[in-house]
Amino acid sequence: MTTKSVLMVLTSHSELGNTGEKTGFWVEEFAAPYYAFIDAGIEVTLASPAGGQPPIDPKSELADFQTDATRRFDADSDTQAKLANSLVLADIKQDEFDGVFYPGGHGPLWDLTDNTDSIRLLESFVAAQKPIAAVCHASAAFLNLKDAEGEYLVKGKAVTGFSNTEEDAVQLTDIVPFLLEDELIKRGAHYQKKDDWHVFTLEDGLVITGQNPASSEQAAEKLIARI
Repeated sequence: MTTKSVLMVLTSHSELGNTGEKTGFWVEEFAAPYYAFIDAGIEVTLASPAGGQPPIDPKSELADFQTDATRRFDADSDTQAKLANSLVLADIKQDEFDGVFYPGGHGPLWDLTDNTDSIRLLESFVAAQKPIAAVCHASAAFLNLKDAEGEYLVKGKAVTGFSNTEEDAVQLTDIVPFLLEDELIKRGAHYQKKDDWHVFTLEDGLVITGQNPASSEQAAEKLIARI
């Protein structure tokens, strides 16, 4: 049996709006899925819009947000080096992969929502009947995907992502470029959520989504099951 292969796409965006603070990807949302894939014997390729080292949200490195997966990453110099040399997203083709996973953090709201390379890539996965997965804010990467009929891909689909109440809880409602929950609903998605910070994932057709950092590993497990 040939080895399965998953692409993980991370943000290259590091500025938290006009606050002067930094953002990027949330470590747990990368580490938990990454090790779920690796432990399942799946090859993982990392990419980002700019290539090289994707920015880590410094808040995600605070003690309160550490998990077994983040601690494993902190001790894993090989994976750190692999991350520092992520491939350029524009150079990636879906035919080399069985599925794709987008970790969140606030960064994707800025550089993966309207990114033409990302949209092209994700639409090619769907056209090839391959699953696409995202967790937390990275569901934003699905907002502007269109299906073969030219409709929004999320229209009529059960999807989740970082909720308005969670955004309010981290006091960034007025900082982010848009509220993900609202935008998914505007595009006709059947947006669903659980209580803040609880594990919640959905799978509808080829689209797999997780609500928040705690949902990262379960979203990855759904992708593993599909491929």
